[in-house]
Parts: sequence; structure tokens; C-alpha cells
Amino acid sequence: MHTNYPAPPVIGALLMLVLNVSRVDAQAAATAPRALQLPQIEQAYADFNDADGAISLIDSDPQRYAGGGYAGQSRAVWQRLYTDRRTAVLSGLAALAATPATSAEDLRAASLMHTAVAESSATPSSLAPIGHCEDAQRQDLELQPLQEALYACFAQLANTLRFENGTVTRVAAFEMLTRLPESRRRQALFMAFVPLWTALNGRNQADSPYRRMIRLAAAEARHTGSPIDSAARTIGVTAAQTESWLERILDTWRKVSASAPMEPWDYRFAGGAAERELAASVPRADLQSICQRYYVDLGLDLAQANVLYDLEPRPGKAPLAYTDYVRRGRWREGVWQPTLVRVSASYERGGLGPLNELVHENGHAAHMLALRVRPAFMDLGDPIFYEAFADVPAWSVYEPAWQQKYLGRSAAVSASLRALYSGVMLDVAWALFDLRMLRDPGADPNAIWTQITQRYLHIKPHPELAWWAVRVQLVQTPGYMVNYGLGAVITADIRQRIAQQLGGFDTGDTRWFAWLAAHLLSSGEDRETSLLLHQFLGRAVSEQALLQELQRVGTKPAAGAPAGAG
Repeated sequence: MHTNYPAPPVIGALLMLVLNVSRVDAQAAATAPRALQLPQIEQAYADFNDADGAISLIDSDPQRYAGGGYAGQSRAVWQRLYTDRRTAVLSGLAALAATPATSAEDLRAASLMHTAVAESSATPSSLAPIGHCEDAQRQDLELQPLQEALYACFAQLANTLRFENGTVTRVAAFEMLTRLPESRRRQALFMAFVPLWTALNGRNQADSPYRRMIRLAAAEARHTGSPIDSAARTIGVTAAQTESWLERILDTWRKVSASAPMEPWDYRFAGGAAERELAASVPRADLQSICQRYYVDLGLDLAQANVLYDLEPRPGKAPLAYTDYVRRGRWREGVWQPTLVRVSASYERGGLGPLNELVHENGHAAHMLALRVRPAFMDLGDPIFYEAFADVPAWSVYEPAWQQKYLGRSAAVSASLRALYSGVMLDVAWALFDLRMLRDPGADPNAIWTQITQRYLHIKPHPELAWWAVRVQLVQTPGYMVNYGLGAVITADIRQRIAQQLGGFDTGDTRWFAWLAAHLLSSGEDRETSLLLHQFLGRAVSEQALLQELQRVGTKPAAGAPAGAG
């Protein structure tokens, strides 16, 4: 996951947005000492982003950074710079709106900066939780504080799951569910999530914290749109078509996976034969070095690019993996000041699953490092695109050729692809769940999830359990899971296009990074993501590449399926 500002409106709406800046920011304009030209506004915007990145870094690990700050400046100094530059950008754009735009590019630049700054918080913070889980029980909370409380529940409960006289993190539990040989132990680990599910959804009553939140989120989405609306625009389909695509992908999986009905705690084990076979080859200590080696073979030295890593679990840490800027690159006197990026995750165990996630996060880092554009365009585009692109290298982890080169051994193709796509299909199922809950927020979430997983994933019904509630995004940003679920369509499409134009890259290709930077990544937000994808693919996004990939799984059940285990 990459943190990002809200996506800007489409190009046809840019003029109205910028012309409205003078009304929205009249107070800011009144306090402006003098009118700024667009290049000056962009420099203030770049300074604003630098301050935002520094504050986020400091807040993400207070014990490490609070005392000395970052780059020789304390958080208070960065906060003053952030506030000053935020005001300068808003007031500058307000004054600029009164003058004729010189070009469509400048108009887009002004709109992007206004969207980012106007909707940013006056007091930024990292993805570390700022709410308290117990507040989710309060009936008087509005949407944002309620979401902050639910997010805090993941930090407080999901990383200290009690299991067999100890505790495990949420990510470690997912990995362990692919390995534990006894079904009864898998069930016990699965049920360790109950305190989290209870905090989020109570007894599934109509006024549970989640059900109150989703009603508020759906009401807001009707006025401002949701991540599902944004994703649909990016790939050029309607919301109804989005649902059809998700259903078609899941139905294809239902047919090719050909599994007997299983308990929900056995699902990851059923798809985990490759995980079990290769677990010893992916120790926790080697996660980062394996990623480094692969990306060097793709033409990008992450260590030389000074990517920062924060991969150890600790109390109070953000309960999800993410990648973000510390400093965005920019030109200074004709010299490119490089982008600095950091990756945050919590890994207490190794395995293919954590490795896949870390390769994904480094995919975001690669995308950020590829950008070479003016400050206004110095971001990644629409979320469905950047989440999908991060999986382009990450999916290679499940190809036997990749495994043989980087792990020294490999699993069978069918087992490897089953491991990959059983996880991808959970994302698609969560995307469909998100879509249906936002459309009908009064529905029973346990029932919706049961219907989806029973029909498409061969999972026995347990409507008494809120076992859908293990992804932070479901409470942090309802609808965001579509960027992973439907994003798989873009991932498969991009991988296919690279293979056609450049060749395979599962075992590396040092041309890969430079070629993708030139053809897809370096332009940032200087054009609509939908247009960028159409230009790269030579056509509209299609689900056919993903549906063809799913056929590779075949119909033979993976070795080690849970029938009779435990």
C-alpha cells in the first residue's frame, strides 16, 4: 500500500475547480503578502511535501526520531514549514485563479496541487494510529473519528493475537495458516482473531461499530464518490461493470480451483503447498536481501537509492505495510535531487507470503524512484494503478523460475500459482464485499461475506463470524480493496504487455526498470492514469489476461490440501 492524496478530478473539470479556488480560499488569499507565479507556487508545494514526508517519518517511529528529528530539524520546525508552505500554496493558487491559465498543463498542475493541499490535514501525521479502539463503541462519533478508532483496533489487537501461550502478529498468523499441519490448530489460530472481530463488529448487531461506520461512509460516497468509483473511471467501466468483472474473475477461480468445501481456517492451507515446500528457503533474516538481489537484476539498486526500511514489529506501529516518500525528487539548478523513500512493515516470520508483500512494497519504491517530473506531478496517479503496478514484480515470486534462481529450489507450477491466486482471490472477494456494502450499507456484512466466499471460494458458511474483518482497509477506507481486487486485472495486463514488448523478467532483466520508467512510470501525474494505461497497453484495460492466467492453475487440487487433516 502507498499513501497518497485524493485523486484529482478528470481534466474536463479542472477549469471549474481552479476557478473556484478564489472562493474556497478567499481568506488565504487575503493574507498573502504578494502574488506568486506558478513556478514559485510549485516550489512551495515541493517544500510542503518535504515537510509532510519528514513529519510522517518522525511520527512513524517517535522513539527513533522524536529526539533528533530528521535532517537536523525537529518536528516543530518541520510543522512550521508545513503550515507556512500550505498557506503559501493555497493563497498563491487563489491569486493565480484570477489570471488566465497559460496552458492546459499548467491548469492541471494548479488543480492537482489544490486538491492535494486543500484536502490535507493542517497537522499531518503518519499511518501510526491516533485514535483509541475503545472509542469505536461510542455512538456519537462522526465518520473520521470512528474510522480512526477502528483503525486503532488493528494496532491494539491484530498484532498481539493470543495463540498457544504466546502472541503473533496478524501477518504472521496469515503465514502460519498456510503451514500448520493440524486443522484443529489452524482453527485455534483463526479464532484468535475473535477479539478483533468483536471490537470491529460486536455481535453483528445493526449498531456495531463497523455497521455504523459503513452507513456513514456510504452516505459520504453518494456525495463525493468512493474508491470504487475512481477505480471504475480509471479502467473505463461503470460501477455495474466493475461488479460484473469481479464476479467473472471469482467465477473463473471457482471453476479452475475445483476444491471441495472447506472450513475458513483451512483456506490458506489448501492453497499453501508451495508456501510449505519453500518456507525454509525464505527465512525472516533474508527477506530484504532477496528483494535487493531481485531488483538489482531488474536494473534498480534499492540500497544505492537509499531506500529506508522499518520492518520490525513494535507496539504502536502502523498495522499495515506501506511505502511513502521521505523526500520527493526535484530539479535544483539543473541537478536532480533524488527521491528518498521508506518502507514500513511488521515481519516476525519469513515465508513466500511476507516476501511477496515486501517485493510489492518495493514495487511502490521503484515507481516513486522512477518519477522525473515537475513538483505538481510528482506522484503515482490513481490508486488502482499504483497498487496494480507494485504487484507486477511481486507476482514473479510465485513463478518456479524465479524461485529456483532466488531461493535455490522451486515448487511445481500448479502449486505456486495456486498459492498466488488463492490470495489474489481473497482480495477480489473483499473488493466485491466492499462494493456491495457501500451500495447497501444496511446489509448484514457477515451474510454478504458468507455468500461470496461460499459461492466462489468453496468455503463453508460461518455467518456467526466476522472473519472478513482482517484487512485494515475495510475500516480505514471502505472501497479501497477494489484497488487490489480489480487491480489484479491491470497487473496481469501490464505483465503480459511487458512480456510482449521487452520479454520475460521473472529471473531478472536489467533493462526492465529503465524501460518501464521511460514507457510507463516516469511521467507521474502529468496525464490521466486512464490515458497513460491506454497508451502503454495500446488498448483499453481488459480482464482477459487475468482470466487466461487463472487457467494455468488447472483443475487438479494442490498437494497437501486439508482433507482429513487434524
